[in-house]
Amino acid sequence: MKDPLRVFLVLLFSFVIVPPGTLQAQSSHHAALIEGARKEGKLLWYTSMAIDTSKPLLDGFLKEYPFINAELVRLGEEQLMNRIMGEIRAGKWSFDLTSGSAISTLVERKIIAPYDSPERDAYRSDFKDPRGYWTGVYVNNLILAYNTKLIAAKQAPKDYPDLLDPKWKGKMLMDSTDYDWFGTLMLTWGANKTIEYMKQLARQDPLWRRGHGLTAQLVGAGETPLAWAYNFRIERMKADGAPVDWVDTFDPIVVTISGIGLSAKPTHPNAAKLLIDFALSKRGQELVREMRRIPARSDVEPLAAKMNQSRLKLKPVPKEIYLNLDHYAQEFRKIFGL
Repeated sequence: MKDPLRVFLVLLFSFVIVPPGTLQAQSSHHAALIEGARKEGKLLWYTSMAIDTSKPLLDGFLKEYPFINAELVRLGEEQLMNRIMGEIRAGKWSFDLTSGSAISTLVERKIIAPYDSPERDAYRSDFKDPRGYWTGVYVNNLILAYNTKLIAAKQAPKDYPDLLDPKWKGKMLMDSTDYDWFGTLMLTWGANKTIEYMKQLARQDPLWRRGHGLTAQLVGAGETPLAWAYNFRIERMKADGAPVDWVDTFDPIVVTISGIGLSAKPTHPNAAKLLIDFALSKRGQELVREMRRIPARSDVEPLAAKMNQSRLKLKPVPKEIYLNLDHYAQEFRKIFGL
């Protein structure tokens, strides 16, 4: 026979953690969305999320809601923004929901509407809009990667000042479009300090490529000892046996967030909200992890302990950077002579 006191405490603890009223409210909300989505029967999702992540996520959603005919439109970030703006200027509101790293710019233009998904409570405050306009699906941490055959862990740079050591001259790959990284450091450190640092970094003769996937591949191939890349790619490569690792002590590590939000004028609002809830749910975030991405949800562990967001000094890209990206791009190219 179980100890009555123990049973009582377990039941009391469960009540405190998840009050019955909360569960009932969530259940009623979910049932209403399903009923509305059945009537709508369709869904159009615009995203800049990579197809190897967005398609499996949508497939998982459709397994749970097979009565919805969902269409996925995947474009690069700039092309996606241009398409949305072009359609709206033409008086069309085709998409029901959208996701991407520059989603905060759509908030300012009143193109997406707030939706307080019941799943949002599981997300840290800097991975979601405080007014409910968007919530992160996954994050990309821009880190310094290194080839472990060319550099020992103890020799790798540990923070930004270390990159100015003359021994790294001509030995570091950078992405030629890292304007959001540059802008975030400007807002974090201040303009004068950042510009002075970047001028010194430019004298280190960094090598340039476009695309963090490419920089990761090249450092793995031994083309260069150091490269700026996303840590999820480096962890993927490590798991596949590549001689790469990354430095987790930089302060700050700049983070881009792929957020998801509801159209301000959705044709199929219930189906769109269902997809948002699914993408933000623990199951949806586990699918994101299966794609070897970094889930934005706090209670879903990453594939590697080193990727745990709580142990890193993170700085998400502020919306001001995206709203003034041309300014930061111009300054970045000027400093580095691009």
